[in-house]
Amino acid sequence: MRQILTTLLISCLLAACNLDYNKKGKDDKLPILGEKVEVAGQIVYHTIPDFEFINQDSQLVNNQTFADKIYISDFFFTHCPTICPKMTKQMKRIYDQYANNPDVAFISHSIDPKRDTIGRLQWYAQSIGVTDASRWHFVTGDKDEIYSIANDYFSIALEDKEAPEGFDHSGKIILVDKERRVRSFADGTNEKEVDRLMKDIDKLLAEYVFQ
Repeated sequence: MRQILTTLLISCLLAACNLDYNKKGKDDKLPILGEKVEVAGQIVYHTIPDFEFINQDSQLVNNQTFADKIYISDFFFTHCPTICPKMTKQMKRIYDQYANNPDVAFISHSIDPKRDTIGRLQWYAQSIGVTDASRWHFVTGDKDEIYSIANDYFSIALEDKEAPEGFDHSGKIILVDKERRVRSFADGTNEKEVDRLMKDIDKLLAEYVFQ
């Protein structure tokens, strides 16, 4: 029941974000997705909370790792037989597109930390041609923390005995700005959606140039 309620909640959040994006996506600036509140006369937006994970080179990855960078995030597991290979292919397209831009970084969270050891993540990164762990972090850590932070990215990650290999997760690729706010996302299995996301990345980079 808890998994069903979690899935429904995230689906509602994604629907709200999609609505906001459709209304504002054509503006000069990308929308800031998620709930917002007013505190002491200031609008406070939803942000990605503090986190600490370990990447494929055994390095600590936290919020400071992405200081003064925009970054692209997703959730996967290395032995996923369904959507992960398609998502990784699209993530690699984005990675290659911005290979020479130090302001763009990447983080992929494994939702199966038991089997996705540091060694396994290192092998996976190298198998798809990622040799610079300082730009694309494949991370592992506490399972509950990974599942919890997926919600903050408006994504889904959970164990499901009926799903292939026992895990269920969203196919979203998420764009986060330098203030840790979610600004856009795309279906990582859809090439045209990812093409649109790359345009959003360009738009977000331009925001910082012309501030």
